[in-house]
Amino acid sequence: MLHNQPPEPWHSFFVDIDQALDQPIALSCIDGFAIAMLYVLPRPTVDVDCLSVVPAEEIGRLDALAGMGSALHHKYGVYVQHVGIVTVPENYEERMIPIFPAAYRKLHLAGLEAHDLAFSKLERNSSRDREDIKFLARVVPLSPAVLEDRYRSELRPYLAAAERHDLTMRLWLDMLREL
Repeated sequence: MLHNQPPEPWHSFFVDIDQALDQPIALSCIDGFAIAMLYVLPRPTVDVDCLSVVPAEEIGRLDALAGMGSALHHKYGVYVQHVGIVTVPENYEERMIPIFPAAYRKLHLAGLEAHDLAFSKLERNSSRDREDIKFLARVVPLSPAVLEDRYRSELRPYLAAAERHDLTMRLWLDMLREL
């Protein structure tokens, strides 16, 4: 359940970013931060991984302002990180979910929908990624049918190593059906 603003230190961190911005920017959030804010993942995270920053010319400014090693990172112990290259389904932008939409004037946060968040972990497929997917499966819950359909129609046609990812998807679907 979303509240009006994120817990600390995130809220103060975002207030400082918001106040320093010259123009509105939108962050497409993925990974632990998005799962924690949208689906209340109890695992702590110290970074906001962003698939995209709009406008893109603000990436460097955002990194200097709130990236790893920045003054805000040192002040709050959290940071923003543009990851850029992550495997997500073709139409993910249509399913983005606003995060704290009224909390900040210029900073706009949105997270990937749960099934799309799962796909953002497909290539790495670490043990922590699989635990996050199991968490989403229990909380949301994830639909194996939606995952399979979206994989086939919106993701697989664009993958370089599709056969490898087919195996990962089969393993994930088996894992989800056992939950």
